Amino acid sequence: MAFVDSGLVVEELDAKFWRVVNPLVYQGDSEEFVIPAGFRTDFASVPRALVWLVPRYGAYTRAAILHDFLRNTNVVSTVDADGLFRRCLHEFGVSLPRRWMMWAAVRLASGLRGASLGDIAIWLVIAVPSVVFLAVPVIVVQTFLLLFWFVELAFWSASRLTRRTTAPPPNPQLKTA
Repeated sequence: MAFVDSGLVVEELDAKFWRVVNPLVYQGDSEEFVIPAGFRTDFASVPRALVWLVPRYGAYTRAAILHDFLRNTNVVSTVDADGLFRRCLHEFGVSLPRRWMMWAAVRLASGLRGASLGDIAIWLVIAVPSVVFLAVPVIVVQTFLLLFWFVELAFWSASRLTRRTTAPPPNPQLKTA
């Protein structure tokens, strides 16, 4: 149960997406998953207000790429893809609280598809304390991201008035990194 390749090599496509250069191979309990060269990923899809806690890439990058691959190809069910993601996070030494929060986030993103009543109960036990823990920092970060956008907009407006820029106005960067 581990990645059996020689190393992760990716190529940047744009500000959000990357392409896997060499195939990645993950050996599960009973199946082997091969992420082909050329596969496009965004690493971990993390809301902008949470990148201070969970950056888009890190110790879990391969786990995020595997999860993207499993979800995009439907090789396994959504529940199994999310479970393999959590298992990979454990294998890479991601701390228990961060691992379970990341799992709860991907389960929420999948709409808890395929979840049993027990799965939903476990999800709630993880999600509710996570939301309580993260509420204040997320509100603070979102507020300052919005404030910074107003600062950018003011500088853009000043540049526009003095005809030093023809660029379009800046977009608020609130959703993703």
